[in-house]
Amino acid sequence: MPRFVLETLIAAPPAAVFAASLDPELHVRSMARHGESMVEAPAGGSFTEGSTVTWRARHFGVPFRLRSVVFDIDAPHGFSDRQIAGPFAAFLHEHRFVAHPSGTLMRDTVTFRSPFGPLGRIVDALFLGAYMRRLISERNMILAAEIEDPRRTLSA
Repeated sequence: MPRFVLETLIAAPPAAVFAASLDPELHVRSMARHGESMVEAPAGGSFTEGSTVTWRARHFGVPFRLRSVVFDIDAPHGFSDRQIAGPFAAFLHEHRFVAHPSGTLMRDTVTFRSPFGPLGRIVDALFLGAYMRRLISERNMILAAEIEDPRRTLSA
């Protein structure tokens, strides 16, 4: 299965980056360019252990729905989410937050597999892997900018 790791340095403490990463509204803002919205928001307005959410977005001009679950929350060190219904044969996103002299090193490990067997593997290798890496990188840059904004009130 395709897998990539992205590291983003954010000038904020790990607890603040962790909390912001569990904010569904911040996630929606970070994916606004793709028209991502929540069809079903997590109960309580924030992701907690076992929270599910259904997303709607448009990629390659095609509308998608993806339902995911958040699990293995270990504040402020990390959490994971995986698709439980949607366009991928498999999708896992591991989020880790490591203290760094400049703030927090946010490490995203994404593992995914397209459907359709051999054809899906070709799509993954030819372009979906690079597209997913750019998508998560773009999300991380927006997330970092919002967290580092001096007007934002940090939760930690």
